[in-house]
Amino acid sequence: MMEIGITHYLVVSVVLFSLGVLALTTRRNVVLMLMGIEFMLNAANINLVAFSRYQGLNLHGHVFALFVIVLAAVEAAVALAIVLHIYRMNNTVEADRIADLKE
Repeated sequence: MMEIGITHYLVVSVVLFSLGVLALTTRRNVVLMLMGIEFMLNAANINLVAFSRYQGLNLHGHVFALFVIVLAAVEAAVALAIVLHIYRMNNTVEADRIADLKE
């Protein structure tokens, strides 16, 4: 029977981070770009918890992961409010179609 080790967590984290970078760089929709950022933050959380777990009974990684989750929730709330405002002003959420943010 195969035991799940730290390598498995790191592979999942790399795949998730790569999907986040791909979504961030290829998408023009601002909401999908925010989802890419969330993927990258979740990949970092997987790394924090995996390294914390395999170093012993150290809970520092779990605390940092919880802090990142709280920051991601705040970031998502503020970013979605900004996106809604941009949509109301420009009737689009496409990043390349938004003329300017000065107004």
